[in-house]
Amino acid sequence: MQKVIVTGGNGQLGSDIVSECQSGNFIVIPKTHEQLDITDYSSVNQTLLDEKPDILINTAAYHHVDQCEENPELAMQVNFKAPAYLARLCASLGIKFVHFSTDYVFDGEKGAAYDETDSAAPLNVYGQSKLAGELAILKENANALIIRISAIYGLQPCRAKNGLNFIRLMLKLADEKGFVKVVDDEIVSPTSTRSIAKMIPLMLAKNLSGVVHLSSEGSCSWYEFAQSIFELSKRNEVEVQRAKSTDFPGKTPRPSYSVLENKVLKKYALPPMPHWKEALSEYLLLSTNL
Repeated sequence: MQKVIVTGGNGQLGSDIVSECQSGNFIVIPKTHEQLDITDYSSVNQTLLDEKPDILINTAAYHHVDQCEENPELAMQVNFKAPAYLARLCASLGIKFVHFSTDYVFDGEKGAAYDETDSAAPLNVYGQSKLAGELAILKENANALIIRISAIYGLQPCRAKNGLNFIRLMLKLADEKGFVKVVDDEIVSPTSTRSIAKMIPLMLAKNLSGVVHLSSEGSCSWYEFAQSIFELSKRNEVEVQRAKSTDFPGKTPRPSYSVLENKVLKKYALPPMPHWKEALSEYLLLSTNL
């Protein structure tokens, strides 16, 4: 059995990856941020030497987009410098390194789904730091796997966003106000962390490397996503108001179209990701406390 360390093991994405790998043919060692801070290089080094994993899956990131603008040095430390160190260390120790990146490495100007070969041009510090991380990882470790994901949500509370993913935030605002105001000029592929986690053992079995996109099939605006949340949760009384990104002054620039095409996944004949509406339905069924 292969031994896997998962950083951010109690986070929104990490917890689902831990569960999925535990149910497969892996010995899984989850590490919370408190147990393993990826910017503490001596701790990282000692952990890998002590545990001798076959695989290191890094889900740790500084991904609060607005906070990254205010703290660019921290964003670069967590999203660029630390992953570069992890990639180099894994290469020297013969450990498979898996890292997660984002659709926000793109500027949205293409107006069509981005595949893995498209040029990146991030609009904000978060995207810039994640792209810098990607480039450094590929330079340090030819066998590393970088998985780009998009608009994720999971059952585990999102630590960086007060425990609220987009779905939970919409339901909370609806309860408080009776309506929500949501942008309709940003198009994404909302993706459940559970659907991402299910693909990880399959991708590891193929020993994929380089950049791979892993997002739901289909696309929608945040406005359409909010509509579907209330429709599928039988909350049709909630009014969903259209907004433009320019209606929120001071908002950090985001790509207007950051849909990902899972081209590599299809090339290797891996199972398709679910459509975003199908994944949303499953999430709402599993979320008994919503």
